[in-house]
Amino acid sequence: MTLYGVMQAVLSVIFKLGFAIKVSGVENIPKTGGAVIASNHISLLDPPVLGVALPRQVHFMAKKELFANPVFAWVIEKLNAFPVQRGTADRVAIRKALSLLEQQELLVIFPEGTRSKTGALGNPEPGVALIAAKAGTPIIPTAIFGTNQVGKCGFRLPRFAVAFGPPIYPEPGKTDRDSLEILSQSMMKEIGRLLTEGNCQL
Repeated sequence: MTLYGVMQAVLSVIFKLGFAIKVSGVENIPKTGGAVIASNHISLLDPPVLGVALPRQVHFMAKKELFANPVFAWVIEKLNAFPVQRGTADRVAIRKALSLLEQQELLVIFPEGTRSKTGALGNPEPGVALIAAKAGTPIIPTAIFGTNQVGKCGFRLPRFAVAFGPPIYPEPGKTDRDSLEILSQSMMKEIGRLLTEGNCQL
């Protein structure tokens, strides 16, 4: 078994028993083919939580700073992460993302580009819409709950939840600025809807 498989199995037990993780909308994840999983980002635990919640193996676009330590870089590379230079048009990372989607893989990108310190949804970077539009793959809007509450509830562990929304399909061949902006706003609006509905149910 690969390191990815081992970690997924171990974390699945931890998240289910310790954090009572609840996953909804799994039917929105395509059984085959590439797709971009676009999620809010509130904690360092978000990537492993998504790795457990998703029914298929997934790849992660992660900030370049995480790869500074060679040992940690080796581990997260084995867990399907690859680096991106935030705040720039990182062509190497974009090519890697497009290659994975062309290989029919799932790719997690956090459209805000960084963690939200307040839990509120921020503005999207343009990269997610651009990558999905160029690859011609759907965006799966996703909402994560509870991961930012670890250590804030005393001895009680918070509950984790993940909600996957219906796919959003980019218009074929539309990679101009206006089309990408519309796609980005549709994606963030759906993530916001999932967050609002999920918070009402928790």
